Amino acid sequence: MAEPDPQAKLTLRILIGMVLGLLVGLGLYFVGIGGAVGDLLVDGLLHVGGAIFLASLNLLVVPLVFVSLVCGTASLDDLAKLGRVGGKTLVLYLLTTAIAISLALSLAVLVQPGAGFELTTDATFQPAEPPPLSQVFIDLVPTNPIQAMAEGNMLQIIVFAVLFGMALTTAGETGQRLVRIFEDLNEVVMRLVMILMALAPYGVFCLVAKVFAQQGYDAIRPLMAYFVLVLVVLALHASVTYSTLLRGLGGLSPLQFFRKMRPPLVVAFSTASSGATLPVTLRTVEERLGVSNQIASFTLPLGATINMDGTAIMQGVATAFIAHAYGIDIGPSGYLMVVVTATLASIGTAAVPGVGLVMLAMVLRQVNLPVEGIGLIIGIDRLLDMVRTAVNVTGDAAVSCVVAKSEGALDEELFRG
Repeated sequence: MAEPDPQAKLTLRILIGMVLGLLVGLGLYFVGIGGAVGDLLVDGLLHVGGAIFLASLNLLVVPLVFVSLVCGTASLDDLAKLGRVGGKTLVLYLLTTAIAISLALSLAVLVQPGAGFELTTDATFQPAEPPPLSQVFIDLVPTNPIQAMAEGNMLQIIVFAVLFGMALTTAGETGQRLVRIFEDLNEVVMRLVMILMALAPYGVFCLVAKVFAQQGYDAIRPLMAYFVLVLVVLALHASVTYSTLLRGLGGLSPLQFFRKMRPPLVVAFSTASSGATLPVTLRTVEERLGVSNQIASFTLPLGATINMDGTAIMQGVATAFIAHAYGIDIGPSGYLMVVVTATLASIGTAAVPGVGLVMLAMVLRQVNLPVEGIGLIIGIDRLLDMVRTAVNVTGDAAVSCVVAKSEGALDEELFRG
C-alpha cells in the first residue's frame, strides 16, 4: 500500500484549520464575547498565533527570492533566453490584468451595484500618495542591495538577483563555484520552508478566526451587492481566464492545475499576502506542477510583486460602484482610462504599502471620481483581500506553467501525475 502524500496530508490539515477558524471566529462574533475574555482570545491568543505564523513566512521571503532567483538566472546560461522568458512573463501578466479589470467593469456596469446607494457624509479616506511613474523606474535599481533586503523592497531585490545571476553566468569557473554554493543554499532554504510549514494549520486557524471574530457579517450587509459581485468576478476570472490560458497557450489541464494548487491557495486566503505565500507557491509550482526552478524562481517572485489580477478586479467593481453611488457617468472613455491606468499601476505601485487602496485612489483621481468614496468599502476590504490574494497567486502559478511549457521547462508527467 502506498504511503500517503505528505503534501496532501498537510493540505488537509490546513483546510481543517481554516474551516475550524471560520466556525470559531463566527461563534465568537455571534456570542459577542467582550471585555478581558474577548481581548485575551481575539487580541491575545489568536492575534499572537497568527502574527507568529505570518512572521515565519515573511522570514523566508527575502532569502528565498534572492537565492532561488540567482540560481534560476545563473542556470539560464543563454542570456537571450532570460530576456525571452522575462518578455513572455511580463506580457502575460499585463494581459491577464487587463482582462481582469475589463471583465470587472463590464459586469459592474451591467449590474450597477451602487445605484440608489445612500452615501454618508462621514465616509473619508486619506490615501498614501503614490510615487510618480518616473521615480518608480528609478527606484527599480537599488543603490544599496543590503538595505533593499533589510526593507523587503522586492523589485530592487529581483533586479539585483537577476544582475548577480547574470554575472555568475559570465564569470567562468569562478562563477560556477559560487553557483554550486547557491544551489546548496537553495536546498537548505526549501528545507526550512518545509519545517516552518508545520505551523501552517495553526497559523491559518488563528488568522481566519480573528478576521471573522472581528468582522462577522455586519460589515457585509450594507454592501452585499458590491461584495457578491466582486466574488463572482474573481471566481469567473480564476476559472475561465486562467483555464483558457492553461488550455489554449499551454495545452495543460486546468483541473489538474487547480487540484494541485490547494496548499498555496489556502495560505493566500488566510494571510491575504502574495509575498507571504511565496515560499508555499514556489514549492508547489516546482514539486507538484513540474515547473523548472530556473523558470519558477523568476516568474513567481515577479508575479508576487507586480501581478495583481484580483486587485484589478476590486478596482474595476469599486470604480463603477462609486460612480453609480455618486450618480456620476464617466462614460466609455472613462472606463477605458480605468483599464489602462489600473493595468499600468499594477507595476507602478507594486512597492507601496496598502497597494490595493492606493491603486484605487490613483484610478479614481484619473477619472475625477471622489476619492472619499473608498471609505464606503474599507469595512469589507479585508475579507475581499483574502479572496483576491488567492486569485493573484493562482495567476502567478498559471503564467509560470505556460511560460515553462513554451520553454520546454515543464515536467508534464509530474504535472499530470
